[in-house]
Amino acid sequence: MIRRLHPADAAAFRDIRLEGLRLHPAAFGASHDDENAQPLDWFAARIADHAVFGAFSGAENLEGVAGLMVPAARKTRHKGVLWGMYVRESARGSGLAAALLGRVLEHAASVVEEVKLEVSPDNRAAMRLYEAAGFGVYAREPRALKIGDAYHDSLFMTLRLTRPDDAH
Repeated sequence: MIRRLHPADAAAFRDIRLEGLRLHPAAFGASHDDENAQPLDWFAARIADHAVFGAFSGAENLEGVAGLMVPAARKTRHKGVLWGMYVRESARGSGLAAALLGRVLEHAASVVEEVKLEVSPDNRAAMRLYEAAGFGVYAREPRALKIGDAYHDSLFMTLRLTRPDDAH
């Protein structure tokens, strides 16, 4: 089951979010230490402020999450940002990531014209997932993240949800 998360899901969201940040620090711009210091209300506010979707196995086991942030600024709110995509190891290879991404993109198509994302070029599985969904690379930022003494590049990808003649 994939559904939009509610503030009442904050504890489960916090757990899976911190797991992803801890296990895969180069995959996220956020840090585990910074978010681990945040109170539960902070996670509830992120859910309330953004469209955050969760993939569940059973009634309560949150196995994957992904969010869509739509900027408030008038000139940029036609482009949403996919963020925080993470699927637990136990659910990888099951099609859950593609289904979760599909659900976020379905929602995105109702609120934005384009979706952007940032991904590590070393994360081949994520790259394949995004490319299969139609995303294309438009830029690379060398040394985008610094974790300890190591630098990590980022690739920027985009997916247009409307044809050029559909845009206003």
